[in-house]
Amino acid sequence: MSNIVILGAGPAGAAVALGLRRLGHEVTLISEWRRFAALEGVSIRVLEALRSAGLHQALADATRPSQRQVSWNGQQHAQNIEYLLDRPCFDRGLREDLRLAGVEVIEGRVLTVQSSANGHRIEIDGRPPLTAGFLVEARGRQAPALGKGLRGPETVSLLNRWQGTPGRTASAVESLENGWAWMARRDDGQCYWQWTLDVASAGLPGKAQLLDYCQQRRRDSALARDFFAQGPEDNLQLHARSSTAILSPQVCGENWIRVGDAAMAVDPLSGNGIFQSLSSALQAPAVINTLLDKPERLALAQRFHQQRVEQLFLRFARVGRDFYADEQRWIDQPFWQARRQWPDTEVAHAEADFSALKIERAPVLRDGFVDEAEVVITADQPLGIWHVQGVEVAPLVWRLMRGESAQTVLAGLNEEQGRMVRGWLLTQGFKP
Repeated sequence: MSNIVILGAGPAGAAVALGLRRLGHEVTLISEWRRFAALEGVSIRVLEALRSAGLHQALADATRPSQRQVSWNGQQHAQNIEYLLDRPCFDRGLREDLRLAGVEVIEGRVLTVQSSANGHRIEIDGRPPLTAGFLVEARGRQAPALGKGLRGPETVSLLNRWQGTPGRTASAVESLENGWAWMARRDDGQCYWQWTLDVASAGLPGKAQLLDYCQQRRRDSALARDFFAQGPEDNLQLHARSSTAILSPQVCGENWIRVGDAAMAVDPLSGNGIFQSLSSALQAPAVINTLLDKPERLALAQRFHQQRVEQLFLRFARVGRDFYADEQRWIDQPFWQARRQWPDTEVAHAEADFSALKIERAPVLRDGFVDEAEVVITADQPLGIWHVQGVEVAPLVWRLMRGESAQTVLAGLNEEQGRMVRGWLLTQGFKP
């Protein structure tokens, strides 16, 4: 019997495991190694989030900085530095982080999971069954569905990987008539080209011809030809995976929780997959802690996790929609037409209006548990802002709305707090 079992050792599952260990819980994690090597482009923001989650060994030798080129809507320019994350190296370091934290890791393939109100029975290939009081589902898109949730346009990503000529590390993004491509080249000559396209309208050939078809599409692109310098393509491989945006209809029960891509998976153009996985996983340890140790707050904890997963999903989806809308050359093509208007027409970033702020009681995270407090509801944060720089903002906003001066309201704060809170108020449309 293990009290808490986590299925999946990706960034989301690992972040939950480390967070639970910091809260004093014993954790067992079950995972099998990734079946193919992959490279992912991440931002400095993602690296900071991974470090804050405690994944230090995972990042020790896994990232290489790269200047990213972008070709979108007929315009070409260089973007900020992108870091290329080598997943096999990252995964090995991730397991070392788990070991150092005292997390038991079982390497194996999960065959079945039988759940009830009394716990969970997990069958693992080649091992005795394991039982658990609480289950964390973190197996990504491979996790069994819980019914029909919210889905975006059906999307697939075709990844080509091969060994080319060693050279300079680089990455690029290119919009195409019926999709878009991300490409990367490591200094050791490992090359990656991933084409994301519409399942229904792509008109793809059969599996036997698919690799040649991708190769021809790559050769049709002037950017790809220049990027890869038309070098050799030794050991050329193809991997297909779903990239459809999916929101699970339920992400938290009395003795289970879903995190990462098992809770919500976004279109790769909407935001880095690792970042959105961490976004739902970092809050999960406090939610689990509440479900286990403060069962009287069951509904509050479930509401907290469900609402935040849903809001994160919609935020990422709207960001992706706006990126798709920026490409104007093929607005009548099915791929672009479907994605430029999904999931809705609400703006991704609403204009600030201080007079429209509301103060409500809502679930928050306090001292490792889900609690309830007064928060400020804003256009960009519909679930509320509780504090800034350690200062609860609802009482301050309430006083300002009653006509007190900013100087009086902020008088009790130290210099750093005053600067941060004043800056936040200005971003909310406050006019001193």
